Amino acid sequence: MSLRIPLFPAPASLETMPTCGPLVDTFGRLHTNLRVSVTDRCNLRCTYCMAEDVVFLDRQELLSFEEIVRFVRLLVPLGVNKIRLTGGEPLVRRDLDKLVAMLCAIPGITDLSLTTNGILLAEQAERLYRAGLRRLNISLDTLRPEVFRQLTRRQGLERVLEGIRVARQLGFRPIKLNAVSIRGITEEEVVPLARFARENDLELRFIEYMPIGADHWERSKVYFAEEILQQLARAFGPLRPVPVGDGTAPAQEWEYPDGGRVGIIASISRPFCHHCNRLRLTADGKLRHCLFALEETDVKSLLRGGANDKDIVLAVRRCVWAKWEGHQINTARFLKPARTMHTIGG
Repeated sequence: MSLRIPLFPAPASLETMPTCGPLVDTFGRLHTNLRVSVTDRCNLRCTYCMAEDVVFLDRQELLSFEEIVRFVRLLVPLGVNKIRLTGGEPLVRRDLDKLVAMLCAIPGITDLSLTTNGILLAEQAERLYRAGLRRLNISLDTLRPEVFRQLTRRQGLERVLEGIRVARQLGFRPIKLNAVSIRGITEEEVVPLARFARENDLELRFIEYMPIGADHWERSKVYFAEEILQQLARAFGPLRPVPVGDGTAPAQEWEYPDGGRVGIIASISRPFCHHCNRLRLTADGKLRHCLFALEETDVKSLLRGGANDKDIVLAVRRCVWAKWEGHQINTARFLKPARTMHTIGG
């Protein structure tokens, strides 16, 4: 696979920025996917995401459901049709099912999904399903209670597993499991997680550990995609790469010899920036064109300051037009964002 590394920021010129049509950046990437963080709060304290003593935003700093819906409605005519609700932990946001119902009612939204740690899923799954949600991503790095406690600094593995069981019973599909691959931990988790996913009709995805959390990231801490594939091949036989569709999906999927698939998001070893179609709206209303962006567009000030729809759309276009070619993780020029993962949205 040919990688264009190093990747540098785009020399964006506003004079050539399109003012109508879909959201396209200077590299021709079409943006159809919006990740909306509804809160920075979480009921876990995962070491790769936030500090134990984290201070959360005041609730009045969060976008209201109505503000989120207004913003999404403005982006749909520009080609955005996929929405993912994230956090923090989105299920700690009160009445989240009401936001789900509001988003499902927007014509043009073809894909609405939710990323959750699963702790509160069992008790909220039915309300979310009735509101129209069908797709779930559940963070699950381990099936061992002691390792769960080590990674999250909390108890709760059984609650996550119960949430998965309830979601399956209700009919959520697909249900994807997200496992961060960290050297020294994931080696013992790869095969058990794969077996668990295969036995329960779940889609497992490993995500290479990225420099966006609260702890001290080092490349040596990443358990890489190739190593995961080698482990899976030893346990289940050689895996076959699934042909890539339009290239915008972050995960490369692999097929087991006896059927079923596993995905790997190799953000470090195999960057997929050149096909990126995602934007991120933080819980406090900042629009980011990249997870690792060093600048943001203050959407909340526009929404609360009386800006008209045209002005908000123009701000979005400028944000997209300023998007870099790539994140630069594999270069000496990489600068870690000031925000940690829970304040951006997973």
